[in-house]
Amino acid sequence: MVAKAMITEAGDFFTWGCGRCDRFATAACSTRRWIDGLNDLRRICRDMGLDETVKWAHPTHMHAGRNIALISAFKGDFRLSFMNPSLLNDTEGVLERQGPNSRNPGMIRFTDVAQVGAMEPVVRSYLRQLMGHAEAGTKPPKAEREIDMPDELTEALDADPELAEAFNALTPGRQRSYVFNLNQARQSATRVKRIERFREKIRSGKGAMER
Repeated sequence: MVAKAMITEAGDFFTWGCGRCDRFATAACSTRRWIDGLNDLRRICRDMGLDETVKWAHPTHMHAGRNIALISAFKGDFRLSFMNPSLLNDTEGVLERQGPNSRNPGMIRFTDVAQVGAMEPVVRSYLRQLMGHAEAGTKPPKAEREIDMPDELTEALDADPELAEAFNALTPGRQRSYVFNLNQARQSATRVKRIERFREKIRSGKGAMER
């Protein structure tokens, strides 16, 4: 099986990978190394009653219409990334930042598949926190920043450290070009689709309207 595009079904991630690179559907895909741990994370999220979908080519679990957590795999580790992490009370002190430009610690990093079982009570507790905020409609505090990025872009950058590094390396003008373009879209789904189209441009150091 050869990847022609990024996955659109959550189950494909656990079978083949995300579809972003040429290691998709091969033994070299990062998901193969961590599959038992990834399946454990999926089980926990589904046991908690979260709705499973795909965003940014990764399984994303939702509740009450809000993104709660995203599962991802890398060569050296696999992760559960919490959305709106500024709402989390990190009682166990386990959260890490996705990268140096992340505003809040918001992920649990695993380097051994057995760690998921040991961390399951904590994972469930943190998911429960965010589910409660989603039900209550609690909004994360507005962070002070030079440009008012749409939530979908913030979440995409939090979920992809490489993309975040590339975006933060852009000139302020190029960053604003993406923000302006995305903010022209009325619907969240449209903004998410535009972000996916912009990925390669961002990584290439280009602005939204550059060729």
